[in-house]
Formats: sequence, structure tokens, C-alpha cells
Amino acid sequence: MADYLPHTASEVEQMLRFIGMDSLDQLFAHIPAAVRLTQGLDLAPGMSEPDVAADFERFARANRAGTVDMTCYAGAGSYDHEVPAVVKMLGSRSEFVTAYTPYQPEVAQGVLQAIFEFQTLISRLSGLPIANASLYDGATAMVEAQNLAAGATNRSKMVVSSGVHPHWRAVARTFALGTGHEIVEVPLKDGVTDWDSVDATGAAAIVASYPNYLGVVEDLSVAKQLAVANDALLLLGADPVAAGVLKSAGQWGADVFVGEGQPFGTPLAFGGPYLGLFACSMDQIRRLPGRIVGETIDSNDRRSFVTTLRAREQDIRREKATSNVCTNQTLMAITAAIQLGWLGTYGLREVATRCAQGAHVLYDELLSIGGVEAVSSQPFFREFAIRVPESAALVLHDMAEEGVLGGLSVAALTQGPDLSIGDDIDRVMLVTVTERRTRSELDHYVNVMRKVVA
Repeated sequence: MADYLPHTASEVEQMLRFIGMDSLDQLFAHIPAAVRLTQGLDLAPGMSEPDVAADFERFARANRAGTVDMTCYAGAGSYDHEVPAVVKMLGSRSEFVTAYTPYQPEVAQGVLQAIFEFQTLISRLSGLPIANASLYDGATAMVEAQNLAAGATNRSKMVVSSGVHPHWRAVARTFALGTGHEIVEVPLKDGVTDWDSVDATGAAAIVASYPNYLGVVEDLSVAKQLAVANDALLLLGADPVAAGVLKSAGQWGADVFVGEGQPFGTPLAFGGPYLGLFACSMDQIRRLPGRIVGETIDSNDRRSFVTTLRAREQDIRREKATSNVCTNQTLMAITAAIQLGWLGTYGLREVATRCAQGAHVLYDELLSIGGVEAVSSQPFFREFAIRVPESAALVLHDMAEEGVLGGLSVAALTQGPDLSIGDDIDRVMLVTVTERRTRSELDHYVNVMRKVVA
């Protein structure tokens, strides 16, 4: 085993002495004994580099990639969309892949302009006037929106719909441990947020999702009224693809829009890296987290680009800042801009329409199978929840054996019970359809489901 360790015994002893411990067992005492290795690894001594590489290739072949080996109906924020060849080619150009972080505009005009175009596209997509240069992912964008609301209102109460993605809510709760934000979650009723059941007095923000994580398209007028009545901000986490056919965040009167930008040119990639979308009203521009690229004129009267409004960031405002995010996902943001530019308005509408049509065809066909039931009677976009006769996890496992990644277990997604769904949450699964799914693939899904639940 020593052949595979980078540290010598004397180095380990020196490290333990420095931290005041007697042994490695003491160092790892906080790890439950049941999951600790109690004996050496069974590794062949002196394996050559090609042999090690061959072993790892063999391990890799045991994986079944969702978009290569199976047709993918999983979603909940990560979607199997088509990435055109032009997006892959342009997005992988060395000018973008190896670009210097654009602190110095004199050496980064190309990247700055590309980010500026991204911001413009996200502004139009969201229906709000200002967008930043992206954040890490949708979950962190939602947290930053709540931080912004707290700074804008000097309050800490966040009234959050249970329709917001469970993982996003979990991240918000984790951040709240440090920020002191009070998170009040509002239950769903028949898949729709029951805003009448909550006391929003003193709220900094009303937080909703459009569509919600079960795919339901909610009427957000009640959420907007609740925000206005309590002088709170309306924060909307929206599926950016839905903007092709549904109202934008700005049309709903949202103060802040956040979203997951993965659908635009980024493959599933086992969960990342992705990018967070963020846009807001002009009233909140000084609190907008992260970077903003602005357009200006240089000393020779030429159009040029710079990072602007830097005073909002922690490096200047320090303790007065509402965010400590000072970076962005440049490469993924530029890829998203290329994808959106390639699609255009009509292309995005076509993608959204095909997603919705495919989802509704599949939904109707699945409900014709005995034992498969609807979870909600509400309208949906491209995701929907169904109740199957047995454990959703087992159904999905059996479907995978037939080459179909059939969706996601809602119990696994929520990581526990959910009062909005009921005691039978283990039988609920979330199914997603993108524009990549053909009619023959949808028919195959139905046949596999019929076979599995028979």
C-alpha cells in the first residue's frame, strides 16, 4: 500500500505532531467506525501507468451515461437538450477557453464583449433591464437574490414557495445559518403554492418558481400581490426555456429573476459546472451580485467594454456589501450566449414548444396505463409528476435496465417527506421531456412503463 501513498511515514508523524494528535486513528475518529477502512487496500504492487489507465477505463465502462446509453427523461434543473455543433465549435475556441480574467480591459475586449452580449440576452429573456455576468448555478443565484432582498429591505424573513427546487431551498437554508435569514416555506396544494396559508408580514422577499419544480405553471399574480402588500421584493426562479412560450419574470412584475443556465449549450456533464442566471430591476442595480460588464467609449472614441459598478462588490464596500461573489462562469456564460444567439427568438420558441408538446403527449399516454396516476390537475410545461403503483426508485431501476432513464424519484429529490405531496411520496416520480425526444422514443417509454408496472 505504501507504494501508492504520496507521504512518507516521517511526514505523517510530523503532521500529527504539528496538530497535536498521536495517530491517524485519532485524526479520523469523527468518522463512524462502520465506514472506516480497517485493513490495507488490495492493490497490486508496482502497476505500470498503462495498466492503471486500463483498469480505470474498465471501471468507467461500468457506468451508463444517461445521454449515450439511455434515452433521458430526467430533469429538475439539468436537462438533456440538443447542443448544436456550431455552439460546441465556437464555445471551445482557444480565445474563450484560455481567456484571461477580464480585470484589465486593454487585454480582454473580446471576452468582455461576449459577456456583454450574454447579459443583453439574459435581460431580454427575463424581461428585466439589468443582468449580471452570471453566477455559479441556479441555487447560488437564488441565495444571492435573497441576500439582495435582505439588503434592500433591512429585513431577514424570506417567504419561499415549496414549489422552488428542493435543492435550491436546501442551499438557502444552509446559507441562512450564517446570514440569520428566517426561511418560511409555503406548502403546495394540488401542485400550486397555497399563498393564503402564510403570514407574510415583515417579509423581505416572496420567492416563487415558474414553473415550479413539479413542472406546474402557476398564476403568480397572487405572489405579486402578496409582495406589494408587504412591501417585499418578488424573487422568481424561472426555467429560462419556458420564456420561449410563457410570460417572462418582468411581465409578472418580478424584482429579481434567477435561473439555471445549463439548458443553453452546457451538457449534463454529471452535474456541472453550470451557470446561474441573474437579472433585476433598475432599483436594485447597486445590489446586483457579481460582475457587470458595461459599454463605454475609450480615449479614441471607440466602442469598448469594462467591468463596471464595482462599488457593489466586497472588495470596495466590504461590510456594507450584500454579496461577496466577485466572479462568474465566463466560459459557460459565453456558450449560453452562443446558443441563444444561434436559436434566436423563434428558435427558442420552437424548442419550448417541442418540449411542451412531447411532455403532454407522454403524460396522456402514461395516464392510460393502469396504476399510473396524476399527482396534480394543474397545467404544466415540460415536466410532470406521476404516481406509480410501487416504489418510484424500483420503477426507475427497472426502466434503466430497459435503456430508459425514466425520470427522478421525488422522494430522493426532496431528500425526505414532503407534506405537499403526501405519505406516498415514495411512489411519485418526476418526468421531463426535451426537444431531443422523438415520437418513437416516447412510444418506447410508454411500452417500457407498461411492462415495468404490469
